[in-house]
Amino acid sequence: MTQDPADPRPPRSNLQTFGAVLAFAVLAVVAVSVAVLYGMTGLPGKESAGAGAKACPLATAAAAQLAPLAHGEVAGFSVAKTPKPAVDITFEGPDGQKRRLADFRGRVILLNLWATWCVPCREEMPALDRLQEKAGGKDFEVVALNIDTARLERRQQFLRDIGVKSLSFYADSTADVFQVLKRSGKVVGLPTSILIDADGCELGILAGAAAWDSPDALRLVAAARKAAS
Repeated sequence: MTQDPADPRPPRSNLQTFGAVLAFAVLAVVAVSVAVLYGMTGLPGKESAGAGAKACPLATAAAAQLAPLAHGEVAGFSVAKTPKPAVDITFEGPDGQKRRLADFRGRVILLNLWATWCVPCREEMPALDRLQEKAGGKDFEVVALNIDTARLERRQQFLRDIGVKSLSFYADSTADVFQVLKRSGKVVGLPTSILIDADGCELGILAGAAAWDSPDALRLVAAARKAAS
């Protein structure tokens, strides 16, 4: 291409023109590669609705049944729009042995994270204990998981002081469980409760304390148990 004599800019060399074309071509290739990669995997941390439905088909149907029941005392329960497998965290069981969340497959569980320094946890714990007393069994358990990292001797005394009788004692004295769930966007504070079906898929989350022994909560749990049977 020739330059207009009236153009005051210095003539552009063929080498400069080739460099510009090459740079544009490289950018185009990069853009296409990114688009292809995005189409294959999506953004980090994101899963397509189809992938979630394939991984947790029964939970997807169960969540639809639970949605109308998230009201009253459990109005804060956020039903999973696309249920996904719960993060397989590790913690200590009542016997001091390591447990995995996967060990609870075959039963619906309400995973509750709490600590002795958490005032709402103290208010909520008796209701969780009564929920376990009323609904606990082979197909359902309240897994109340303590995440204290200091003054560990206070944990059992805490439970005795508020009259807990039916809950088994689960704990993670490293609080790694909290960090793992926080990074996955499941937990921002305490207490937090996650309802998980018998296949290990999340049905929904409730952030904050709730009256888990209320008729509203019992109906929610009963529906989750029925969907798993």
